[in-house]
Amino acid sequence: MGKSSKKQSSKAGLPPGTLVHVGKKRSTQVKINVIDYNAEVYEVSESVPVQELSSFQNADTITWIDINGLHDLEIIKSIGEQFELHGLLLEDVVNTTHRPKVEEYDDHIYLTLKMLGIGASRKSIISEQVSFILGDNWLISFQEREGDVLESVRSRLSENKGIIRKQGADYLLYSLIDTIVDNYFFVSEYFSDSIEKLEEKVLIETNTLILQEIQQQKKLLLNFRKSITPLREAISSIQKEESVLVKSSTTRYLRDVYEHLLQLTEIIESHRDLIASVMDLYLSGESNKMNKTMQVLTIIATIFIPLTFVAGIYGMNFDEMPELHWKYGYQAVWGLMGVIFILMLIFFRRKKWL
Repeated sequence: MGKSSKKQSSKAGLPPGTLVHVGKKRSTQVKINVIDYNAEVYEVSESVPVQELSSFQNADTITWIDINGLHDLEIIKSIGEQFELHGLLLEDVVNTTHRPKVEEYDDHIYLTLKMLGIGASRKSIISEQVSFILGDNWLISFQEREGDVLESVRSRLSENKGIIRKQGADYLLYSLIDTIVDNYFFVSEYFSDSIEKLEEKVLIETNTLILQEIQQQKKLLLNFRKSITPLREAISSIQKEESVLVKSSTTRYLRDVYEHLLQLTEIIESHRDLIASVMDLYLSGESNKMNKTMQVLTIIATIFIPLTFVAGIYGMNFDEMPELHWKYGYQAVWGLMGVIFILMLIFFRRKKWL
């Protein structure tokens, strides 16, 4: 799998509608799969040549064209020509840095969102852009690579479960969006577990590695929020705007997706508060460590103040000084210092400063 990537700046100065793949190359080749169905018919075609896609446009069945891989711009351009898609729409499809949004054209609707998952190490969030184009009896999905969270929808189609085979392409779009949004809750649970573990670590100790983990979680949570908030606005827009492509019966289901996104927004806000409290706990722990260090240093300095005083007195160069020529004067001074040291330790112990 290629790792090369292009940044948004690579499009600077190009005319509107120019196709430039922005993002990582996540697949070696573009693979097109087609599911054609209605209440009685179900057919799956894999690795369909791009030239044959136009035959599904005016079919009596519902067609889901699933395209995996966005880096081959000639294939994307050919699909756009066959389905008469606007150049700006195709430009958005191959730009994987877009925020979730919805745009309505004369005879189709474009929606893009992020499909999220948890990495194998459970220390990262995997993000992939998915774009949908809804037509009268067809739906095109663009994914960056093979492998997704949509297998449950394919199973419902193949096994004819529920009402999905009896509904139109708009209900298929709802089913795919709903599945992606439902998977967001697994990501939300990942944050709950991670923040809880971070809190336990901070209570035990504080170090630079834990601080880095806190900052990493804050960054991941921010990206999670950026994936949800615009999508909520997009789903709300589909509900409010009347479109011949989205039936009123499907709008009711989309309202349920909108409520899920609202719930996720509230969960994210609570996670942000928890992350902030973990950071406060970390800073409090660091402050306590500093206070203990300063306390020890202060006690040591306080103990040596009277000892330094005694040493300073007997370090003066006067000829007539008591005990200066006394045989046991040296031992007596050391004894005095030792007594002062012990008395001060006892005093600090009673005050519970040690």
